[in-house]
Amino acid sequence: MTHRQAMDLAEQQGAATTHSVSKQTTMLVVGEEGWPLERDGTPSVKLREVTEWRQQGLDIKVLPESEWLHLLGLEERRRDVHRLLTPAMLSQSLEVSVGLIRHWERIGLIKPVKKVYRLPYFDFQEVACVRRLSELLQAGVSKHELEGSLTHLQAMLPGTEHSLAQLTLLARDHHIVIRDEAGLIEPISQQRLFDFDGDTVDESLAASETIPLLHEPVATSSVRPKTAAEWLERGSHLLEEDRLADAVEAFRCALMSDPSNPETHLHLAEALYRTGNLTGAFERFHVAVELDQQYLEAWTQIGCVAAELGQTQSALEAFDIALQSHADYPDAHFHKAELLHHLNRTTEAIPHWQAYLAQDQRGPWAEVARQRLDAVVR
Repeated sequence: MTHRQAMDLAEQQGAATTHSVSKQTTMLVVGEEGWPLERDGTPSVKLREVTEWRQQGLDIKVLPESEWLHLLGLEERRRDVHRLLTPAMLSQSLEVSVGLIRHWERIGLIKPVKKVYRLPYFDFQEVACVRRLSELLQAGVSKHELEGSLTHLQAMLPGTEHSLAQLTLLARDHHIVIRDEAGLIEPISQQRLFDFDGDTVDESLAASETIPLLHEPVATSSVRPKTAAEWLERGSHLLEEDRLADAVEAFRCALMSDPSNPETHLHLAEALYRTGNLTGAFERFHVAVELDQQYLEAWTQIGCVAAELGQTQSALEAFDIALQSHADYPDAHFHKAELLHHLNRTTEAIPHWQAYLAQDQRGPWAEVARQRLDAVVR
């Protein structure tokens, strides 16, 4: 919710609200969509001031958003803080790619709360915190500074210990230096680095906290993948960097070693789709479901691509197959509703928008679903 909405809720309960803190403040509520960290990685100004006053003996409560909602008796809103979202839903809500979410899962940064036929559901708050830490590392805030800030928060807010562990993994993932024909380079900024040894990367430099990176561009890396899993990881990095042709080749190399991995076919299909090769993507998504007939994400992508190709009946059938395996699958409900709406079959779309909103009330797709339903009522 916005600050204004939160203030309205508090005032409805008889509270007086302010835009800033003072020594007359009795309670500070901390939002839980990422930690309250400024652009330089330090805790928010309000939190620092309240911490200082508490140390002076003032009785100011500090509550995380979910506890505050519990005090107000808003249990449904409280559960919404920790709602479970699929990778596609998280991508829409947090404006990060599905590929990056999958990468974070592979390296152990985030863990699905549950999986349904390969489809992971993640805790929104956990992924939002990782995104915030990733943004700060990429902006140049050091791991040491962030550790200090999270330790500062630990005394007041639960869950900080988990974020400290995530920070270690995330920093390791960011601190990558690669070599191309001209020497060492920081791949995101393309900044050249001093290379005192032309044959090996200096270990202290490669681990330096002053070089915050997100991925290792694989085509210029001096280490060639050896296994299907390494090729899959390389292709995923390249896809994230929008190096589509190289990503396609990396996924094909992975399939040479392990042609029966449906996940690799899914990634190859996504890369082909982004190159504009809809027919090739369509075929690869089909290979994924041939290898795993209950691969929910692949069935949903088949439906989306079929719709783009004008094969509307095939698209609807693909969404139905996904929903037969997982009746609550929000992505399939949303995409089927949108296709039915596009076909002027809005009455049939209504229960699917409603089914989506039963899973998500806050994301961009939820807003679209609400607008569609409001239009039907009017």
